[in-house]
Amino acid sequence: MRTFNRALAAAGLIALAAPVIGAQDRPESILPPGFGEPAPAATSTPRATATPLPGDPPGAVVQPLPTDTASPTPTPTATPTPIDPATLAQYEMPVFARRSLAVVGTGGEIEADAFGRADGRYLEALMRRTAAPLPSRWLSIALRRLLVSRLDTPRGLHGADFAAERAWLLLRMGESVAARAVVQGVDNANYTPKLYQVAANAWLATGDPAGMCPVADAARAAVGGAAWTMAQPICAALAGDAPRARTLFAAARRSRAATGVDLLLAQKVMGAAGGRQAVTIEWDGVDRLTAWRFGLATATGVALPDDFYAAAAPQATYWRALAPGVPLANRIAAAEAAAGQGVLSNLALVDLYGAVAGDEDAASGPSAAAQDLRTAYTGADADGRLAALRQLWGTTPAWPRLVLTARAAARQPVRQVADADPLVASMLTAGLDRSAARWAASVPAGGDAWAMIALADPAARRLSYADVQGYTGGDARRRLFFAGLAGLGRLARDDVERTAEALAVPIGATNSWTRALDRAVADEQPGTVLLLAAIGMQTPGWRGVPPAALYRIVAGLRAVGLDGEARMIAAEAIARG
Repeated sequence: MRTFNRALAAAGLIALAAPVIGAQDRPESILPPGFGEPAPAATSTPRATATPLPGDPPGAVVQPLPTDTASPTPTPTATPTPIDPATLAQYEMPVFARRSLAVVGTGGEIEADAFGRADGRYLEALMRRTAAPLPSRWLSIALRRLLVSRLDTPRGLHGADFAAERAWLLLRMGESVAARAVVQGVDNANYTPKLYQVAANAWLATGDPAGMCPVADAARAAVGGAAWTMAQPICAALAGDAPRARTLFAAARRSRAATGVDLLLAQKVMGAAGGRQAVTIEWDGVDRLTAWRFGLATATGVALPDDFYAAAAPQATYWRALAPGVPLANRIAAAEAAAGQGVLSNLALVDLYGAVAGDEDAASGPSAAAQDLRTAYTGADADGRLAALRQLWGTTPAWPRLVLTARAAARQPVRQVADADPLVASMLTAGLDRSAARWAASVPAGGDAWAMIALADPAARRLSYADVQGYTGGDARRRLFFAGLAGLGRLARDDVERTAEALAVPIGATNSWTRALDRAVADEQPGTVLLLAAIGMQTPGWRGVPPAALYRIVAGLRAVGLDGEARMIAAEAIARG
């Protein structure tokens, strides 16, 4: 039986119970099993089952969101209670300030019509079937930019439900802050049951349980569930209404909406709001991390055991890196992992290490790395700066450290050095393609740096069959190199066919995924192309990405105007393949 959040629930991270399509139509608690009883069935009419991907076998299960229902339409009573219009006007949002559900998002670089005329159900299916995190840092970045952008609501979808779909995928990618931004892009009055459930996870993932308060009462009425039951006394305490908080908390405790550490965490948040009720949290006997535990512990400064993160899915580590309530010392390793995935940028990671450099209580390891980073950027001579880079990289440069040193690498003078490969790879993690291209004449032909520049340089020349065969990176990366060049149009047609045959890369093979990608390209839908690119990378690491799939992804992105992303993804395949 496949649930909506199967991958995360298996790791014990997001305890957002989800129905199987056709098996049940009621929302479940976002808390772990045993935390509370399932919510009552939603009162709205269930919507149709999402359309499977082309080529799926009959009866294929598409993972649904917690509840797949349309928004209920309020029906006024026959004799409404009279309200003074002047009083009501003080609280009602004026018409000019209300946000339309026709376009939802927070801005960004992607055009609003990125999905064109694509069917909303089809796009829902793509988002639900995207396993995250993705192996490619640059594809993850591009997908985040798409999901947070102000986008036209596709036909057949409710705008708030579309926001929920996007926010849920962002949460699975580890993009907690971006997910919260998308959720908050919808006016409270327009929330649907689906958005209520995803929004709760977004606020908890950012360590911000107070974010639930503006909609807590409405959510409790609309979808029920233990989390919203517990949110009500928390929010009353945060609002300074102690009597109501105590009453609601006592009722929640009697109903066993929460027990054990989950109840104590709620009590601790309430105590922090009221300046009393000191509560000690002990993790003995607690077997896993959930969004509830992460959010409330982070909000109250309670340290979560490292074992929780080790046992959870990687998204929890990325949430940890973004949560301001986590102490600096506990965020360094998480921040490096998040930067490697694209959740944090080079600049954000450098800023974090800058804070470490100014922290007298920082641990010796991060403090030493911060000093090396300072030298790598500001050292008096190039050799000293390069030595500092080597110290940061170690014998085998870890990908997150290459992200950390991107702009320091770009400050190196062009010359022949043994470290050309990590220098070029580091620059390209931050998209510094022209800085990397300056090294073209100084790196050995046929090496990794040469191959990455050939793919990333926006002004690179065409290569030949002989050039591909002369690449010394090994058979696996040679196939990826060929796929990137062919997708970018940097091989002549005859050379493409000849090389594909010689390397046994079936770039002409077709299936339901390639046909869907071709249609999205023909319809000029960059948003759909990005989602399909993510579908084509359903593997834990770069070594699992088929070269033929990389060719299709790079060619598709380039065809819809995402040339920069295509070049960076192709170069990343060499650096990490």
